[in-house]
Amino acid sequence: MPSAPPPSPTFSTSTLTSTSTSTSSPTPASIREGTGAAPRPLPVPHGVFLGLIAVCTAVTAANIYLAAPLLPLMAHDFGSTPSAVAWIASVAQFGYAAGLLFFAPLGDRVNRRRLVAALSLVTAVALALGATASGPTALAAAVLVASAATVVPQLLVPLVAERAPAHRRASHVAAVIAGLFTGVVAARVLGGLVGQAFGWRFVFVGAAALTALLGLASAAVLPAEHRRRTGPLFAGLAQLPGVVRGSADLRRACVRQGGMYGAWSALWTSLALLLTGDGDGGYGMTTATAGLFGLFGLAAAVVAPLAGGLVDRFGAAKVVSYAYGTAAVSVPLFWLGGGALWALCAAAVALHTALVANHVANQTLALTTTSTPAVANTAYVVAGFAGGALASALAGTAFTHWGWTGVCAVAALWLALGWASTAIPARRGRGGGRDTLGAGRVRAS
Repeated sequence: MPSAPPPSPTFSTSTLTSTSTSTSSPTPASIREGTGAAPRPLPVPHGVFLGLIAVCTAVTAANIYLAAPLLPLMAHDFGSTPSAVAWIASVAQFGYAAGLLFFAPLGDRVNRRRLVAALSLVTAVALALGATASGPTALAAAVLVASAATVVPQLLVPLVAERAPAHRRASHVAAVIAGLFTGVVAARVLGGLVGQAFGWRFVFVGAAALTALLGLASAAVLPAEHRRRTGPLFAGLAQLPGVVRGSADLRRACVRQGGMYGAWSALWTSLALLLTGDGDGGYGMTTATAGLFGLFGLAAAVVAPLAGGLVDRFGAAKVVSYAYGTAAVSVPLFWLGGGALWALCAAAVALHTALVANHVANQTLALTTTSTPAVANTAYVVAGFAGGALASALAGTAFTHWGWTGVCAVAALWLALGWASTAIPARRGRGGGRDTLGAGRVRAS
């Protein structure tokens, strides 16, 4: 494996996608080498810009998972049981899905500086109101609004890809993705520890303050934009089906991410049942101890920059194939982990490595395969989210009937479905061109 960078910084979209003569899915004009208008200058050095965006992404992504580790504390405060308030965590997922559909496509149509600032303030106010909630219903309403508005990361990722040097695009996208996964881990681990020490309301107030501070700071360093919007404000939502139909690469990236994220969701959401279970079907850990298992998620934050460099050097296809191979190895390790803790730990590291490498490659591809990167990114993220939600629901039923073996079977099925999509050769037509992710660079085995 070569260790030197490519001999020339000249970027060709064939590094990430196929060379296509179709006009239905061109690379965005603003990020193609040598074409389109020059990007507006940044008010700060690029390194400061990228670092601040990554930190802002971590904080805003954490808001989606903020409620989950605090459910026992909320239940005690409301005089209820954890199972009676567990639906609040699901509300956050539904709110995020709605925000993705309605707000993320606006990145192609409106001034992102104003949009990021407005959504950050809405999220902060909603979290602050949630901290004063007197019951589960009021808290759920606040969580719903906060989660719907906390889609700032998906507005910033297309911008980062647009501003990045062509030969370093995947590495810059990976930096933001590393921030995202760090936020998820912080919400599940640090959120629970801080909540135990100071109460869940303190966590919500702290999250509100950080979201407002970093959201406004990120908005201030975004490049100035003067866009003239034409058509309805939410026309990007109506564009989604056409954008997906128009790009074979985007369709396959969506399905492949849905398969990988589904496998991860099936295993990770059911893991607490295994760790806290008694008798032959579990390890009998306390909830706090089981929560620390989430620290294995930090593997994703470490791997993301490495995966970005590999995508820049060797293309998305090879990284995706290795990611799926790693995930395939992790499933039998998870199955062995039903009775051997060492296997469970090894599997957790392997699966997070596979997940983030697959995500970096696929999201970079999604951002460069059409002329509407924000809409394409919305389709990609929603597809992954849908795959994860469906797999999690099925894994819960499988655990009830067949235990941990059933959960592992669901994960294996989702991986098989995701990888099978790359094994089917792409047809020329409306989608345009060859799909290098299923043929050409990577041959499915």
